[in-house]
Amino acid sequence: MTDAPIKTTLARHPHAYPRLAALQSRLETYRLEMILQASSLIVINPRGTGCTARYTRLADTITCCPRQDDGGRLWFFTSWNDPIAEAERVVDAAVAIAGYLRVQADVTE
Repeated sequence: MTDAPIKTTLARHPHAYPRLAALQSRLETYRLEMILQASSLIVINPRGTGCTARYTRLADTITCCPRQDDGGRLWFFTSWNDPIAEAERVVDAAVAIAGYLRVQADVTE
């Protein structure tokens, strides 16, 4: 079996923006910096250290696109085109993103 790249449709989907907005709302728990755009959500850990001098903070650009190998259902993807979670699973996606951006929820409020 080969590790073929997952096929996604990168054209803007009419339901992508509301799903990304819901993800942004859930990620606010982690006190991340975010920029919501028409077809992506940029997520930045302001307290995390990046991997190089050029990239000083941990960040990722999340997209919401149909996943062809899952019947065209909407999924969240990393900027590397790795699937995160089905777009209906906003909490799961938020936990995964916070995990790889190395943040924890602030539960001291």
